[in-house]
Amino acid sequence: MSLIAAILLASTSLHITVWPDGMGRSGKKEYTLRCAPAAGTLPRRGAACTQLMRLNRPFAPTPKNVACTEIYGGPQKALVTGRFRGKLVRASFSRTDGCELARWNRVRFLLPGVAASNSR
Repeated sequence: MSLIAAILLASTSLHITVWPDGMGRSGKKEYTLRCAPAAGTLPRRGAACTQLMRLNRPFAPTPKNVACTEIYGGPQKALVTGRFRGKLVRASFSRTDGCELARWNRVRFLLPGVAASNSR
């Protein structure tokens, strides 16, 4: 690993909130993740840090003016806040259509307790 990669990895510290049954319902789960060294409460922290560093813009929203399939994946919601590669992050995730399902599935390793498919 290069020095720059190590610095970027070390500047990752996230707080993850998952609502498996939707916001406002019981069962909210909260996790933390820090990388280099991997730490926090998220299961499989080391693997999560490795997967996260391989992704380009994992917290980017769905681009505007994009047509999304009308596939409903469930009421699940998630919020990721903190720092990723040294930059502030605040990303909301849902499973309301095909675009949002794709975003969710891309980072599903950060969102434990919810199936990756489009069915509940």
